Amino acid sequence: MEKNPYLIPNTNRIYTNTRKQKIARDILERYTGSHIKDFQKQVILTNFEYYLDRFAILTGGQKTRGSAMGAVHSAEEGVSIINFSIGSPTAALIMECLSVINPKAVLFLGMCGGLHRSLKKGDFILPTAAIRDEGVSHHFLPRQAPALPTFKIQKFVSEVLVDRGIDYRTGVVHTTDYRFWEFNDKFKADLYHERSLAIDMETATLFVVGFASKVPIGALLLVSDLPLKRGGIKTKKSASGVFKQFTDQHLEIGIKSMSEIAEKGEEIRHYRW
Repeated sequence: MEKNPYLIPNTNRIYTNTRKQKIARDILERYTGSHIKDFQKQVILTNFEYYLDRFAILTGGQKTRGSAMGAVHSAEEGVSIINFSIGSPTAALIMECLSVINPKAVLFLGMCGGLHRSLKKGDFILPTAAIRDEGVSHHFLPRQAPALPTFKIQKFVSEVLVDRGIDYRTGVVHTTDYRFWEFNDKFKADLYHERSLAIDMETATLFVVGFASKVPIGALLLVSDLPLKRGGIKTKKSASGVFKQFTDQHLEIGIKSMSEIAEKGEEIRHYRW
């Protein structure tokens, strides 16, 4: 029988995966400045150094700095946080690297631009799906595959929000790698017809790469600006105000959610890929 040239021998596949894991582990340690054993099984992801600073104060964890990212680990809470910076390429990278520690749950605490007229700064959004308008996720799944979070993580976060009496919205988030879309009228018109609730630069990528890498991933987004409203585009001054007013609450919800998953982990195990 003629051999199929497109089939990879099993030994090569094992070698490739093992080599990739070794490189991913090395990248995770080098980029964050943390030893692999320091990472907890529950991980929070953020785009902002201020979140790391506040997490360290709230939990008493030690902050580390690597060549490209920062991290804080709290053994007491059973939670680590990583600032992976901004954008879809680094979002994909951190998810692939996190797969080597086999986390029980990952939660993205990101910021987004509110698109719906009823939203205001400081509102929370628990995404049910994300639109893949970026150039990274197609390397992991075909374009027609939806970007979805792990349901059980979203459920845990939802319960924490309800227990604290905090209102939140659910819906679809548009993820783009186009930063100055606010000045493109056609792009804005498309957003209107799409009926997206909010817009960001990482959520869809995190969901897709998490699915492809078998890493349970959820997200809780904070509305930081209202770019479709007059004077609503985020500035240095307005961003500073959002950080000071809402970061601690955002973090406390994330820490509580991840801690509960650590305690009730059996409730997430039935999730099948």
